[in-house]
Amino acid sequence: MLISLVALAAAVSPISADRIKTDVRTLSSDPFLGRGPGEAGEDKTIVYIAQQFAAAGLEPAGDHGSWYQDVPLVRLDRRPGATLTLQFGDWHRSLALGRDATLGFRNPGDTKLSGAPLVFAGYGIVNARLGWDAYAGIDMHGKVAVVLANDPDFEAGRDLGFEGRRLAFEGRVGEKFAAAAKAGAAGVLVIHEDAAASYPFLQLASGDALPTMVIAPLQPSAGFMLSGWLRNDVAVEMLSHAGLDLAALKVRARDAAFRAFPLRDGSVTASGSATATSIVSHNVLGKLPGASRPDETVLYGAHWDANGQNGPVAGDGIRNGAVDNATGTSELIEVGRAIARGRRTARTVVFAAWTAEEKGLLGSEYYAAHPIYPLATTAAVINLDPHVVLPAARDIELIGGGRVSLEADLRRVAGAHRLSIVDEPAIEAGWYFRSDQFSFAKRGVPAITFRAGRNLVEGGTAKGAALVADYNASRYHQPSDAFEPSWSFAGTVQEATVAYELGVQVANAATWPSWNTGTDYATLRAATNGDRKVLQ
Repeated sequence: MLISLVALAAAVSPISADRIKTDVRTLSSDPFLGRGPGEAGEDKTIVYIAQQFAAAGLEPAGDHGSWYQDVPLVRLDRRPGATLTLQFGDWHRSLALGRDATLGFRNPGDTKLSGAPLVFAGYGIVNARLGWDAYAGIDMHGKVAVVLANDPDFEAGRDLGFEGRRLAFEGRVGEKFAAAAKAGAAGVLVIHEDAAASYPFLQLASGDALPTMVIAPLQPSAGFMLSGWLRNDVAVEMLSHAGLDLAALKVRARDAAFRAFPLRDGSVTASGSATATSIVSHNVLGKLPGASRPDETVLYGAHWDANGQNGPVAGDGIRNGAVDNATGTSELIEVGRAIARGRRTARTVVFAAWTAEEKGLLGSEYYAAHPIYPLATTAAVINLDPHVVLPAARDIELIGGGRVSLEADLRRVAGAHRLSIVDEPAIEAGWYFRSDQFSFAKRGVPAITFRAGRNLVEGGTAKGAALVADYNASRYHQPSDAFEPSWSFAGTVQEATVAYELGVQVANAATWPSWNTGTDYATLRAATNGDRKVLQ
């Protein structure tokens, strides 16, 4: 039985809205320049976080007794002048990058693809266990795959073996790129649809000029050269010249026997250049050593980065990231303050501010591959990545539910605050795979993430949903994700309070959180059972 703070539900929360607000205001201010990894705002950001950790009473938990873990990255910047053209017979269309399409080069230096055949690959799914392989028997070398967003279950209305409307891992865009590259494709173009992608095309288009990053060393691929998205109406027009209809193609692609096929006389030409720059970014780590079992850890995480000062939109070149994720970083700091003021927990509690989440979970991925504290004895990961700053709510939204035993503990903690636990509304978005807890989950560490809900005390779900919709449509990853003095942070306090109490319970427990039977990562955790002591 977890040692519980639930009985103390009536007590005043040690989490302060005013302190969170101060930290968010600071971290999302223009002097921090959008907190881009390797950019001018990084040093100011990581120093500020380390200072707050130190003031809270945390100890350094990074490399060599410092506050930091070095994260070696390679930054790829596409140079101006890149082109992308579609052609079907006599018809051709030169696409305006950042408006009609996005384009990312996979290798440094010059990229030139001339008249590469277009191949429609359905959902681009390869899953041997389920018997899906869009590329089986198809020669993809030198060709560009055109794929649909999401997975075959999304709009099928029936179970095709994936996860219903909840995005399956294979439906992630990164997995589509990897599957096409393995099949020998020269590139991938994804057809954008708002619902299937879970974000508007504006979000992609306005970020077209942003740099990409990978963990060093860069491993160029001469075969796989580019990837990008096509605005929906552009894709529909393209398909019409092949005599095809998008809705009908989606139906065809919902069959495990579906195989990629050439788009009649269709080809793509692309050219441009990218520069590669090696940088060293940093995770920021603090800890509160455990009183009786210091070799066991509970890990809180939040990513400090936003999208920097690239790609100006409407004259503003700074993407301040007030919500995403100055708010989560400020929650992390505040939870550290709260735990430091209390009685020392049995297990060590580690607080990690990750770099480069926006570039593909790179900071947490690097830590998980090079852990300072062993993953086998990391009891749980609690990730703080709120999606909107909301007023007080009646619920907490669980992301990717049904996976870990921690969910039952979360329900008890939240219930003590008269907060119900509800499943994330947009299950098709695949949020569990899109934030830092996944770097640990896929290695077997029980990991959980949740958000303040949208059933607001004043205005109910209608008002909460409207606030979320407005943020998604016009602020998410945009310069307009800026600090608002009117924010009360009441929902943020609810979220952080639940995270604080849950983490303290796990840090004092004699037992270890576990994966639910049958989940993908249970076997990985079981392989390290011998590394964990069980108290009698």
